[in-house]
Amino acid sequence: MESLIHHPQEDKRFYIHTMGCKSNQFESSVITENLQNNGLIKVNNITDADIYILNSCTVTHKSDNEALYLLRSAKHKNPQVLTVLTGCVAQIEKDKLLENEFIDYVIGNDEKLYMFQTLKQIKNIGTKSKAADIMELKEFNKAVLKDMTKTRASLKIQDGCDNRCSYCIIPFARGKSRSADVNFILEQINNFSKHGFKEVVLTGIHIGQWGKDIGLELLDLLKEIESKTTIERYRLGSLNPLEITDEMLEFLKTSEKFCPHFHLSLQSACNKTLRAMNRFYKVEDYLKQIEKINGMFDLPFLGSDIITGYAGESEEDFRTTVENLRISGLSQIHTFPYSIREGTVGAKAENQVDEKIRQIRADVVKALSALKHIEFINKNIGTSHEILIEKHRCKKTGLLKGVTRNYLTVLIDSKDEKLLNTLQKIEIIKYENGKIYGNLI
Repeated sequence: MESLIHHPQEDKRFYIHTMGCKSNQFESSVITENLQNNGLIKVNNITDADIYILNSCTVTHKSDNEALYLLRSAKHKNPQVLTVLTGCVAQIEKDKLLENEFIDYVIGNDEKLYMFQTLKQIKNIGTKSKAADIMELKEFNKAVLKDMTKTRASLKIQDGCDNRCSYCIIPFARGKSRSADVNFILEQINNFSKHGFKEVVLTGIHIGQWGKDIGLELLDLLKEIESKTTIERYRLGSLNPLEITDEMLEFLKTSEKFCPHFHLSLQSACNKTLRAMNRFYKVEDYLKQIEKINGMFDLPFLGSDIITGYAGESEEDFRTTVENLRISGLSQIHTFPYSIREGTVGAKAENQVDEKIRQIRADVVKALSALKHIEFINKNIGTSHEILIEKHRCKKTGLLKGVTRNYLTVLIDSKDEKLLNTLQKIEIIKYENGKIYGNLI
């Protein structure tokens, strides 16, 4: 460890494992770049590593337990490895985690973005933990990612959350909503463009709250991106349905850069359950909004999140959710069974649903989602699209692979290497064995 902190050597190797959301994935890439820029080498096997970094998720107790299992397993596979726990579990539990003999260092969510410097600092002062009070943080941490191996760039524009949904611990792991300033975002997007990126994905914990702390709204930022950047395409992360206003939709409809790919954080399709979750909208309102989006855009992709078996969800409530999802114009539904999270209002509720029933209900929604996705794909067969061809071919087929603006992954049979990382017009011709195929126009 001494050589890692004071004299980085080429033989200091690290392995990083990421759990959870896209923000965590982005931040793990930032951690990786930070360590590599300071002389460390990334490896793909724990047994080859001197340092094991786990960027954890704390959405559920299962994810907490999984984090501890992974750290214990890392020490078992490589007893000499130094284990570093960071991410949301580290932020919530902090010093308490060091009671586990298989955890060497605990680093908070803000501090992890400068991992090398943080480890050096805590080593110098003789401690093993550094995690500030996240609720006191007021400034957005302007972490920059320069990963050139990806086809799409990711830019984190916001962190934290001001909502208090009754099932969710994340506000206490991420703090209050904090926005990156407009100039920083525009500068980063234009920098991505200069380095050859054609598309950027705007990520955050709750990007619909962007601007709230600096007197702006997300639409203000989107207008700036439209007029002041050279990037050709951008996508938005998950949005609360209330945050997609008519004014925003009218603007996005005329945008030359926006990819018509919406991910709505719905969580339930039953009003009783939504009230219990402390979600401030009604099913009928967002169903109308989904219908409106489908009418305004040409084959937009509409995804959503749904939690099954939340405390108090009866069979009738669940049937209501399934029926509303069935009639909705969603393209795909990301679903998972409710997991009780200590420290939340939901955990204290007496009318918990049996764990097996939660899973059965999740399986029902997953089956519905599969049908809706196939239906959406079939609507696209015979239509033309702009596709961003990936920098690397599909490993299984050797074919070119790319993503349409409306979030379909399409395979193209071409030997032309010059097409990698370019935007091309294609026609979707068939869906076969779970894969979508297209031809260049």
